Amino acid sequence: MAIVFITGSADGLGRAAAETLLTEGHRVLLHARSKDRIPAMGDIASRAAGIAVGDLSSAREVKGIADQVNAIGRMDAIIHNAGVYTERTRGSTPEGHPNTLAVNSLAPYMLTALIERPARLVYLSSSLHRGGEGSLADLSWNKRPWDWARAYAESKLHVVALALALSRRWPHVLSHAVDPGWARTKMGGLDAPVDIDTGQRTQSWLAVSDESAAKVSGRYWRHLKQEAPANEATHPEFQARLIAEFARLTGVALP
Repeated sequence: MAIVFITGSADGLGRAAAETLLTEGHRVLLHARSKDRIPAMGDIASRAAGIAVGDLSSAREVKGIADQVNAIGRMDAIIHNAGVYTERTRGSTPEGHPNTLAVNSLAPYMLTALIERPARLVYLSSSLHRGGEGSLADLSWNKRPWDWARAYAESKLHVVALALALSRRWPHVLSHAVDPGWARTKMGGLDAPVDIDTGQRTQSWLAVSDESAAKVSGRYWRHLKQEAPANEATHPEFQARLIAEFARLTGVALP
């Protein structure tokens, strides 16, 4: 029996992964953006090991989430599932960052740095990350005109690079990135081609499986199969520059 923390588990792929793991007999620590979201989680909330509450767009609340998780104890696995997609404007978090960057990139980085190191880490990405290759000079979109699709692609490139970097930096942690496909969730829409069970299956499997195929590290997955990620995400130099920039933007150093 493992204990797994899943961000963004009030609905969508995060909730589906939580339900799968609970059904398999594992313990799951859920996450909700606010306390107002908890009633809508239904019976899954009562079956969970707990619910960490906090808005991932706020650095202060991200730190609070990390404290809540650490108070429960060391996780066996963490699935960084939460994300935003069609942010039509740049927005501005309390720290002045674009919402997409804060939720999709900086929050997973901060939680990784602040939560006691688990045995396994899984970061949800997207095939669109391949369109995010480019300069790290303006991560916060202070100089470039806002392009929500580009910002999303860049954020998903970031988490792939982070996952691969951690596989080398922390050799005793299994670290992966997963493309769940365009799934039929609130974010993906009803016309998406991938059903929600298929969309959650790979990350659930990587979080707890004892199969030898799941006990490798530093891979990019789609529907239980390894794929090659964007070339830039595999470069140690890019990974190091990205982590350094994340540390500068958040004030949180990666151990």
